[in-house]
Order: sequence, then structure tokens, then C-alpha cells
Amino acid sequence: MSNPLLQSHTLPPFSAIRPEHIQPAIEQLLEKNRQRIDALLSSQPDASWDNLLAPLEQWEDELAQAWSPVGHLNGTMNSDELRDAYNACLPLLSQYSTEMGQNRALFDAYKAVRDSADFEQLSQAKQTAIEHALRDFRLAGVDLDDDNKRRFGEIKQRLSELTSKFGENVLDATQAWNKHISDEAQLAGLPDSAKGLLAQLAQQQDQDGWLITLDAPAYLPIMSYADDRQLREEVYTAFITRASELGPNGGEFDNSAIMDEILELRFELAQLLGFDSYAEYSVATKMAASADEVMTFLNDLATRSKPQAEKEFAELQQFAAAELGLTELQPWDVTYAAEKLRQQRYAISQEDIRPYLPIDRVLSGMFEVVSRLFGVTFEEQSEFDNYHPDVRFFHVLKDGQQVAAFYLDLYARAKKRGGAWMDDCRIRRQTANGLQLPVAYLVCNFSPAVGDTPALLTHDELTTLFHEFGHGLHHMLTQIDVAAVSGINGVAWDAVELPSQFLENWCYEPEALAFISGHYETGEPLPQALLDKLLAAKNFQSAMMMMRQLEFALFDFRLHHEYRDDHRIAVQDIIDQVREQVAVVPVADCNRFQHGFSHIFAGGYAAGYYSYKWAEVLSADAYSRFEEEGIFNTATGASFRDQILANGGSREAAELFSAFRGRKPSVEPLLRHSGIVEENAA
Repeated sequence: MSNPLLQSHTLPPFSAIRPEHIQPAIEQLLEKNRQRIDALLSSQPDASWDNLLAPLEQWEDELAQAWSPVGHLNGTMNSDELRDAYNACLPLLSQYSTEMGQNRALFDAYKAVRDSADFEQLSQAKQTAIEHALRDFRLAGVDLDDDNKRRFGEIKQRLSELTSKFGENVLDATQAWNKHISDEAQLAGLPDSAKGLLAQLAQQQDQDGWLITLDAPAYLPIMSYADDRQLREEVYTAFITRASELGPNGGEFDNSAIMDEILELRFELAQLLGFDSYAEYSVATKMAASADEVMTFLNDLATRSKPQAEKEFAELQQFAAAELGLTELQPWDVTYAAEKLRQQRYAISQEDIRPYLPIDRVLSGMFEVVSRLFGVTFEEQSEFDNYHPDVRFFHVLKDGQQVAAFYLDLYARAKKRGGAWMDDCRIRRQTANGLQLPVAYLVCNFSPAVGDTPALLTHDELTTLFHEFGHGLHHMLTQIDVAAVSGINGVAWDAVELPSQFLENWCYEPEALAFISGHYETGEPLPQALLDKLLAAKNFQSAMMMMRQLEFALFDFRLHHEYRDDHRIAVQDIIDQVREQVAVVPVADCNRFQHGFSHIFAGGYAAGYYSYKWAEVLSADAYSRFEEEGIFNTATGASFRDQILANGGSREAAELFSAFRGRKPSVEPLLRHSGIVEENAA
């Protein structure tokens, strides 16, 4: 039987993929690529885009199309067999990537194209792709001697294994803990929707009663609503010690040694390439000019936001003591007390909003927002090769013609990685057979339908959906046909969050919420009274939230900037120091947040978590133009589409932003949108 991963498909053949297909297909493709590249380099005396870079792009895309569904299934439909096959391929792919990055003949061929008379005749996208490639060759160690090249390859391979293992430990530790509740009184305070989900989780395990897990749809309601303080403490402690030496599974999934080795290897890799720290290496491909600029940016935001955050927390303490009898707020009390204060101050909770956000109404509303802004429409497809019954598939149309497509996988389930993300399935590029359209994966972990009640979102989940869809639009509405700089490819990491955070703004616009929301039983849109409360509560504890994000960003950046051979910082020491500087809420002694910080230890955000805040400055400032010109101004929407989304990574992010905004970015709109008022401001 032929291997489906080795055949050409417009879309992934999910139903045909088996774990035993994966390693043979990847091995075969890697070997085939090596042979083709060697033959190409030996037969091309005068390298050009058409005879060198175009075939290379085609072969890389073949490999990407085989690996993309494997990585996606590993995150959404994890199994022991799939995990083993996935992990077996990581060192093979890492070795291949290092070989290509250090291939001197390939580097020289790219350089020859860059130095040729024809270079200036190439499109902006092709020129940028070549410039990025030459930079990336250097960052892959092409200039190193043979011994250091070999060591660089060993480091990259080991890092791919370690980061994968870190993520597996987090997933396994999350799945390994649960708490069975047989007495409903223990769940006092929880809304019916949350109790319904916990009952459904118990039924799925053939149990009576209710089952609490550490997945977000089960964990967050406990922390927000459970009146039983002891229960909150138990669930919080299990969550915050996941994958650590203090974890409820006796340290079985402890990530401590993995974090230390990752840091050590990242520093060694940066040193091999002549950087003082991994943070400097990371910033080399980003919008920020230097590590110092990043630290100045983060410290400035912290200084400007902390006074208000301290004031917000003092109010919370006062309220908790007076109204809840909590004279000393513990970490497991903060979310609970905050929800009670929000309800008292604004008479609104996330649960009040939920009945007005049934998933189908939300999707049609989101599509309407995007249609008005960017002139595209959406059509759901019923016939497609699927990997789970919950997954949906849509075509994106412009002027009646399909321009892209995306898979939508919305609900939490066992064996699915937590969080929300967008990934590319197919990249827009020009092929010998015509234009290949971009296809995206959009993944969330919302509460599924319970009984006859459809899936209902909280407002926080609504903004998450819009956020991921913003990433998807960046990928899908690109007009660039060169894979290396098409869609999100080639975009500086600290600018890649701009479209995602930008789209979230419409979740707070009354004009948009009128058609995004609709009661699941009556169809009635969000009532004006609730809408007023929602908008009034928008910036509730926003300075506290700002400090929390800055804590994560400063921890990540300092960790990767200060680690040295002669200064091997303990991870715990750095996070303790950062908390001393910026934290305004109490921290439990057992807090091991870093052991589950997959963004930096298992994702692409190492020395880059600051990019959320960096891009938030860009997105708030970009949105302020819509505030000035109209939130559904079609000319402004077209300008954002054509300047930011369409150009992908073909031009520098700062240049694209200035082209859209008419000036450099300002931090003031972010502070204003966050409701942060500085004490010395007029």
C-alpha cells in the first residue's frame, strides 16, 4: 500500500495517515531532497531564482506538506504511537535543517544570486527572501569550522528533543491529575454550565458525580466560582505544580532538569555564533534592535503600570476582607475574589455573557466583521477529509473566488494540547501548476456542547477566537507568492501578534457585538444593560493583568539574557527576582509556573515572550486609526489588509506599520485602551 504522506494532496489525507507511515515517509523525503539539492548544485554554474531557488522552494514545500499534518495531529489527537513516530522524526528533521543551514555550496549559490545583475530585477518578495536566507545561513553556523558545525548540529538536535519532552511532560502532568466529586455541595458557587461540563467529564470516565481536571474549561470555573476555599487550594496547587518536583504525581513529569539543559544549550549555541547571550541571538531576527531596547521597553511599561496595579490589588484586598471574610488573600483566592468584586462593581460575570455567545452565532458574527473590514466571505464545507467529528472546514472567498481555507478545531478533549493556536497547513506560493492557496489550522480549547445546550463562549473565549482568527487572516489574506515571506513566514516574531491582537478590539465594539451575540434560545442580541456593564468592566484590573504579562516577559528575557557560563542562574532565582520587581499579587511558595511555561520551553517564544506586549503597542496604535476614521470604514480596512496582511514578511514590519499608520508607533494608545492612567498625567 502506498504511503499517503508521499503523495501530492491539495489538503492533508487525515483519514489515511497512520503512525507507521510517518517515519518512513520523512526519511524518504529527506534523502530525496539531499540527492536533488546535491544534483542541482553540481549542475548549475550560474545560479538564478528560476533554476535554483524555485526548485528548492518546491522541495521544501513537499516536506512541509508531509510534516504539517503529523505535527497537527500530535497536538490535537495525541496517542502513544503517534507521539513515538513524531519524536522519532524530530532528530532527523533537526539534522536535515542543520545540514541545509550549514551547506556552504548552497550559501554560495544564494550569495551568487544576491550579487548577480539580475537581483535588482527580482520582486521585493524574492529579494527579501534571499536576504533573509543569507542571514539565516549565518545564524545556522555556515561560517563555523567543521568541529563547531558538528557541535551546533548536536545542540539543535538535542534542543528539539528536549523542547518536545517539555511539552509532553506538561500534557501528561495535566492529564494525570483529576479529582472526583460525589457531593454537589462541594461545588457551591459554580454556575450550572460549569457543573454540567464536570458531570459530562465524569460520565466520559464512566463515573457518577463530577470530575475536575486541570484543563482550562474545568480548572478556570473552580478558581473563579468555587466557594469551597480548600477545594480551590487543592486544585490550584495541582495546577501550579504541574510538571515540577512538587507535582501531584510525585515529580514523575518534572521539567526541572530539562529547563536547565535547554538554557545551557541555548547559551552555548548563541556563543558559537558570536552572541553574548541567547537573547541577543533571538533579537537578531526581530523588530527590536537590541536586547537592551527590549529590557528598556519592558521596564518602562512596568514602571508606568505598577502604581495602578498596586492600587487595584489594595482595593481587592479591602473588598475580600470586608465582604468575603478573607483577611489574608492567598493565591487561590485572587481569581475568586476578583470575580466577586467584578460582580459587585459591575453586576456582571463571564457566565452572564455566555448564553448570548453560542458558537454558530459567534462565528457568523466574526465572519461579518471580517467581511466588512477586508471584503472577504466564508463558506463552510461539508465534504472534507477530517480527523475528528468536531472539526469544521471553511473556504475563504474574495469577489466570489476562493483565496484560502481553514480548519476550525474549537473544543477541549483528552489527548489534545491545551491553549489556542494557529498553524499553517499550506502556504500560498506560485507552483508549476498555478497558485497554491494558503490553508490554516485554527485550534482552541473551549467547553463543548453539554446535552442539548450548544457550545457557549465566555467573553474571554470570544477574544481568544478573534485573536487566533487574526493570525489566520495574516496567513490567508497574503498576496505574496514566495513561500519564505508569504503570510506569517518571514514576519519578525515581535510583530507577528499585531493582526491577532488588533482583531480582538471588535469584541468590545457595540456595533459589532450587535451581530456577534444572540441568545442561544431567543436570538436576542446582548442587552444594552449587559453591554454597558461589559464595557464598563473591560479594564477591570487591567494594570494587574499588565504586570502579570510583564512578569512572564521579563522572566523569559532575563533568563535568556543573563545566563552565562560563569553565571548559571537558577531558574527559580530569576523568577523570584522578577516577581520582587513587578508582582503585586501574592505568590505561593509551591508556585512552579515556569515548569509549565510551554511558550518559551516548548514553543517559539524563547527570549521572545515580550513580543506580545511589543505587538500590543502596534495593534492598539493601528486600531486607533479605526477609532478616528470609523470602526467599519472600508477604506481603512482595505488599507490594513493591503499594507499589513497582504505583504506578509516581504517587507520589514516597521516599514509596513508606518505605511499604514503614517508614522512610527506610539505606546500611548495601549495605555489608554488598557485604562492605565499615570499619576503624573494631566
